[in-house]
Amino acid sequence: MDVEELRQRLQFEPSALPLSSHTLQACVIDFDKVDNALDWLEKDDNHHLICLSDPHYPPLLQQIYDPPSVLFIKGNLNALLPPSIAIVGSRSMSLHGADTAANLAISLSNQGFSITSGMAAGIDGAAHKAVVANNGMTLAVLGCGVDVIYPKRHKALYDNIQQNGCVISEFWPNVSPLAGHFPRRNRIVSGLSLGTVVVEAARKSGSLITARLAMEQNREVFAVPGSTVAGFHQGCHDLIKNGAKLVENAADIIEELGCLSQYHLEQLHQRHYIQDNEMSNLPFPSQLASLLTSVGYETTTIDAVVEHSGKPIDLVLVQLLELELQGWVTVVPGGYVRLKRS
Repeated sequence: MDVEELRQRLQFEPSALPLSSHTLQACVIDFDKVDNALDWLEKDDNHHLICLSDPHYPPLLQQIYDPPSVLFIKGNLNALLPPSIAIVGSRSMSLHGADTAANLAISLSNQGFSITSGMAAGIDGAAHKAVVANNGMTLAVLGCGVDVIYPKRHKALYDNIQQNGCVISEFWPNVSPLAGHFPRRNRIVSGLSLGTVVVEAARKSGSLITARLAMEQNREVFAVPGSTVAGFHQGCHDLIKNGAKLVENAADIIEELGCLSQYHLEQLHQRHYIQDNEMSNLPFPSQLASLLTSVGYETTTIDAVVEHSGKPIDLVLVQLLELELQGWVTVVPGGYVRLKRS
């Protein structure tokens, strides 16, 4: 990509998607930094620069009111393909909150979702670390330049995320973390995701900004309840009172997002740069493969699937939903039918 091509891609077009005055201003200022951006882009094969008009631009993020005009990405670009769920929460998390975030992240990752968060201390870091340890895909959205590690204690996490996932920023390389950057970062966290899960949050927690932005973007908001005595969960309880779905496990989230996940995958298939083999490389956990053998090419009742698989019915229903989303089975009167061979 040369300088002129990059300039043309960054050019503001009134007929394109709606952009705010902030984005327009960023476009004007950023032209002076094109040469530096190109230098950064050429430093490593895992450096990527995606403009708003680029076909690789995440379709969900493209739909928000104020999409970033440019994204700087380090890591695996294919991590943008699976449907994503954001997990956010308090920086001062409890041990129970850390376990809850990790368990939700692993369960959702095993079902083929990527996990998006802000790589902050606390719940964000716990979610990222769990997915990395599980060899899943996680997206870390930064409130600084994509080459700046913040907080510094997450240096190893920053590097590990890039193996299967990626780190993302709308800020140009070498930009330091500033307080005003993080609310803008949060709109990308929620904008990349089908829904946002708040695990722990006090009433003044920054993660509530992400939840509010998700609501404004017409995305789902989920909250994990907790003790009414400790202050860790006050923000979550307020969200639930205001209409957020109460979450006890990953099945609660998947049940709510099933149709939206299907829409997201259909949108990805329509993107001309995505080939069938890319979609087939998305995570297909072994537990889904074992359940698939319980579904025949003729109508198979849910009772037969449960009996053959030996799994509890609630788990079977969740995994059948994921198989349906990935196009392996379909619902028919009386049960399920398998559509293709593994």
